[in-house]
Amino acid sequence: MFSILKPLPTDPILGLMAAYRQDTNPNKIDLGVGVYKDELGNTPVLKAVKKAEAFRLENETSKSYIGLAGDLGFCSKIEQQLLGEHRALLANRVRTAQAPGGTGALRVAAEFIVRCNPNATVWVTTPTWANHISLFEAAGLTVKEYPYYDYENKGLLFDEMVETLKQVPKGDIVLLHACCHNPSGMDLNLEQWEIVADIAADVGFTPLVDIAYQGFGTGLDDDAAGLRLLADKVDELIICSSCSKNFGLYRERIGACSIISDTSAVADIANSVLLSVVRSIYSMPPAHGAAIVDTILGSNELTALWHEELAEMRDRINGLRSLIVDALNTETDQDFSFIKHQHGMFSFLGINKEQIERLQKEFGIYIVGSSRVNVAGISKANIDYFSKAVAEVLK
Repeated sequence: MFSILKPLPTDPILGLMAAYRQDTNPNKIDLGVGVYKDELGNTPVLKAVKKAEAFRLENETSKSYIGLAGDLGFCSKIEQQLLGEHRALLANRVRTAQAPGGTGALRVAAEFIVRCNPNATVWVTTPTWANHISLFEAAGLTVKEYPYYDYENKGLLFDEMVETLKQVPKGDIVLLHACCHNPSGMDLNLEQWEIVADIAADVGFTPLVDIAYQGFGTGLDDDAAGLRLLADKVDELIICSSCSKNFGLYRERIGACSIISDTSAVADIANSVLLSVVRSIYSMPPAHGAAIVDTILGSNELTALWHEELAEMRDRINGLRSLIVDALNTETDQDFSFIKHQHGMFSFLGINKEQIERLQKEFGIYIVGSSRVNVAGISKANIDYFSKAVAEVLK
């Protein structure tokens, strides 16, 4: 049976990781992999996480399964973090299942959509996180794209986006990035979120909000403002969230899939289907990451510490954006000011594939083929080397 298989290409980002590890250039810089890094290039374990893990180690009493929905304390606290005091929560219209990472949450959402409407099309931004398309297609869903990023002007194609969304058939799914758009860094403002929410209500498509970077843009509440506006306007909403970035829990694979329905009774029915999906994929989620988040958000002291650490990461990223703009604008004759107007870890440099290849071969600077860079991979120690290398390949 295995002999009929054909080799598949390596994921481009995973291939970059391997090439970077093998590179002997002492000045090499990894700007491809989407993980937060500190000034020393490390992805640290947060102090709040360390304290929560110590508490768990001392107080855990069982290794039994935690149930299909996962850690219920975690699920409740994540709902509150996403929605605040939203009336959907007060009306008991929200149901959440813990999932193995944001990716797991998206796959659960995809299978849930198939159960609701196997003929639904999922609409994603052009561009979007590369794995979005494969996740939905693997579940048997059709994927189409709607205009989003303006490569030429380094902004949003919002008018084109609006016109396309107005034509989306009722019953289809529209995926929206809540904040820190991956891979462009360009986000909708509140006025634009209002327009999109009104279109969703009028047209009848179901929004699916991917919120993987809450707190990395401008703040926990600000980054969820668009999501909450949507929840104000539509009766049904799917939310896929992740704790990988804002809690630094990448390898613990902790995320959640939340469903908002128009009534509590419908939410119960939707939840039964959601948990059936979970059962058919991985049965029970892992416990450790959820317990850490539940412990942190259940403690005033640890929550305050986490907020402080999250602000440090966010401020570092925003500071790096200004640093990159100043350095590139000094070394080149191009204007990179657009980078300062974006949010989160990612941005397109807007250079071509030949220039990207030169950066890798000649300078050991690793960037995804689309020219997406992980801003957090830059530091005060390597910014001069990076900006001079970019200037060289732009000549």
